[in-house]
Amino acid sequence: MWDAEYRKKTRRSQGLFEQSAKLHVNGISHNIRYFEPYPFVTKSASSQHLTDVDGNRYTDYWMGHWSLILGHRPDVVHAALKEQMDLGWMYGTLNEQTLDLSAMISEAVPVAERIRYVTSGTEAVMYAARLARSATGRNIIAKIDGGWHGYTSDLLKSVNWPFDVPESTGIVHDDTVVSVPYNDISGTISVLDEYKDDLAAILVEPILGGAGCIPAQPDYLRAIQETIHSHGGLFILDEIVTGFRLKYGCMYSQMNLDPDMITLGKIVGGGMPIGVICGKSDIMERANTSRMDRKSRCYVGGGTFSANPASMRAGHATLQALKENRDIYDKINRMGDDTRSDISRILDDMCSVTGMGSLFMTHFTGRGQIPITDAVAASRCDANQLHNYHMYLMGEEGIFFLPGKLGAISAAHTADDARHLASATERFAAVSASK
Repeated sequence: MWDAEYRKKTRRSQGLFEQSAKLHVNGISHNIRYFEPYPFVTKSASSQHLTDVDGNRYTDYWMGHWSLILGHRPDVVHAALKEQMDLGWMYGTLNEQTLDLSAMISEAVPVAERIRYVTSGTEAVMYAARLARSATGRNIIAKIDGGWHGYTSDLLKSVNWPFDVPESTGIVHDDTVVSVPYNDISGTISVLDEYKDDLAAILVEPILGGAGCIPAQPDYLRAIQETIHSHGGLFILDEIVTGFRLKYGCMYSQMNLDPDMITLGKIVGGGMPIGVICGKSDIMERANTSRMDRKSRCYVGGGTFSANPASMRAGHATLQALKENRDIYDKINRMGDDTRSDISRILDDMCSVTGMGSLFMTHFTGRGQIPITDAVAASRCDANQLHNYHMYLMGEEGIFFLPGKLGAISAAHTADDARHLASATERFAAVSASK
């Protein structure tokens, strides 16, 4: 019943998806972009809206995997890319556009003493783990239960509940990656102590994104930082989602943290492909092939399209807009607070809402508003009801969340959008209560 209106409105998308399924694995090129009964096919995007090939317009809260903080096709980025297209979009050489973006990042993120670009967050985290192993001479990386760090063969572990079941065939099944419980200081320290002699680093998101939009407790992050440093390992923050999302810069600066490396992506690319490894000079310089031979270096590539001038210009234009208009953060963070409050009030005993700043996610608990502080608690929530909620919003209300995923508010969203989401949620609650 929840997708009946969606099916009626998206006949052309259905036909195109059927063609896509003959050419692409599962019809898509990123696993999470598939949803039942089929994903619509986007024709265009502008501001806070997506328009599909059937002419339906959606208020978008997926926002390009949460990367489009200024909205779709913002004028400042559009203008920068048009100008760059006339100069060329792929050089394969050092370019001045890279210097401009790196100068902005290093000024806003002091730990970024040295920077290396790649073209995805997966690559950035993969190389950060390699650098940690090189710098410490150790093998083990600790990660969080439910932590998502891309598809690398060693870090694709303990992502989905139950965490002791392998995520995939074909990946590395060894003991070089161990998992720790999120927001559990004693449980995490116990694991770090157990592996301390061969522990290279711990890798953690300040907000557990894919596992439920769950903020880390500040005391937790400080405790594990202190522990990992006492054992001679490195503290790595994955801020691919949170970097420049909640404030101009990274979260660690306001949490009294001193990470050794940070990974960035999403917002710093302005909607173009990017991944960034940044960190303290003594660690990052291990990737310097001019100074270090094969016995001592850490080989960190980048890829053919790394630091391409189009991504650099889009990223620079985005950060420049955020730097000059920091009231954007006041607006979108306030809208995020209001949205979490509205959904919690409306759905009340049906759900708990997590998130921070402009990020939010609804968890259907079926037993009132209970704390969702880790991936285990999130996994116990009703994923089917969340899918139903998102399909209702898509089919009946013209509001798009990637089903089952968190939402992100952009500078393009308005107070009217927030009111529409709240009233739509009220109608969903009424319909649900009548079933």
